[in-house]
Amino acid sequence: MANKLDTIKAAVKDALYDESKPWGKFFNWAETQTGVNRLNLFIGFIVFIVFYLLIGYGTLLLSNLIGFAYPAYKSIIAVESTGTEDDTKWLTYWVVFSLINLVEYPAEIILQWIPFYCLIKTLFFVWCFIPIHNNGSVVIYNKFVRPYFLKHQEGIEKTVNDLSKKATEVAFEKLVAEKAK
Repeated sequence: MANKLDTIKAAVKDALYDESKPWGKFFNWAETQTGVNRLNLFIGFIVFIVFYLLIGYGTLLLSNLIGFAYPAYKSIIAVESTGTEDDTKWLTYWVVFSLINLVEYPAEIILQWIPFYCLIKTLFFVWCFIPIHNNGSVVIYNKFVRPYFLKHQEGIEKTVNDLSKKATEVAFEKLVAEKAK
């Protein structure tokens, strides 16, 4: 266990000192201004975020921002890369992220009564995008989303095609009506 923590600590430290990363310049500036090393600044920042998610204001927005910002950055990098493995990884994340947000909206009245919901949701998102092989989005997708989709794929495709056809018809009728004026 201690070996795993040392490995994680080393990986975080390497990422914090990597000046090519978007946060590299910020941590360089903060380290210079405060005299506190980057790893301690990062740990302090994480502790602050956790406490803020426990008692702060606007925690749902912060939780969604955390679930969006880093994955969006990595998704752009994946789109710009030549390989497809990272594309699949981030598409899987966005399917799970979207599903959670889709379910969350109608269930909000119930979820607001769960203590520390925003912290739990944020930790869930971090588990889903953490850069390991079998992260949360892969687990959720393979155990729940994929089996449901495969079971109902034909009906889903029929519904999508019907809606697409109807939308095209309505748009075409609107266009014809506009030209007739």
